[in-house]
Amino acid sequence: MEISDQTRNTRLIFLSIVGIPVMVVLAATWLWFFVARGDLDLVAILGTSNHGSLVQPPRSLDEGNLLDSAGATFSYSDLPPQWTFLVPGKGVCRVDCENLLYLTRQIHLAMGNELRRIRRFYVSDSAVSEAVFDVDVLSNRRPAPTDFGQYMEVEQLGMRTFTLPSDKYASLFAEVYDDPTTWYLVDPAGWIMMSYTSETSYKMVIADLKFLLKNSSE
Repeated sequence: MEISDQTRNTRLIFLSIVGIPVMVVLAATWLWFFVARGDLDLVAILGTSNHGSLVQPPRSLDEGNLLDSAGATFSYSDLPPQWTFLVPGKGVCRVDCENLLYLTRQIHLAMGNELRRIRRFYVSDSAVSEAVFDVDVLSNRRPAPTDFGQYMEVEQLGMRTFTLPSDKYASLFAEVYDDPTTWYLVDPAGWIMMSYTSETSYKMVIADLKFLLKNSSE
């Protein structure tokens, strides 16, 4: 029996509807296989417009065995999904440290309506109450308190603080050893995915954030 042109066209349309998603899935699977194996560098091929440095491969913040200010084990996945500014710290907070804390706070405030999609963490290998605050004048030109805990409470209101073991500090924040002015952007799933330094301007960071927030549902 001869198949009519209309029937033939209907079958072609049906095959296209079914076939295209299947081909997309197969192509994505093939692409992921080579990316995961390290044979294909999508960042190098496609290029990036970001101003920060991509952390490759990304590191899970939960691998750090973080403790919150009450000494309880912290899990990033227990928090609502948000982007996070993370400032690493050590037992002493000097001028570079205070500058980064001030900078990230100002960038956060500058995000306007998107402010609630971002939070700030300070992660150190020692408790805030034990840290030395070696700063005379703050970035906003106000006299500096002698106590780091007081500084955090007054100047960094809303910033959560965490501690982690020294060995985990080295593995999570490797870039800090090359440039102590390094800080990080953590994605809503808890992956440390981008680093910045004092060389990155305020406007560059905001440009990155606007792009990421625009293309993210979180």
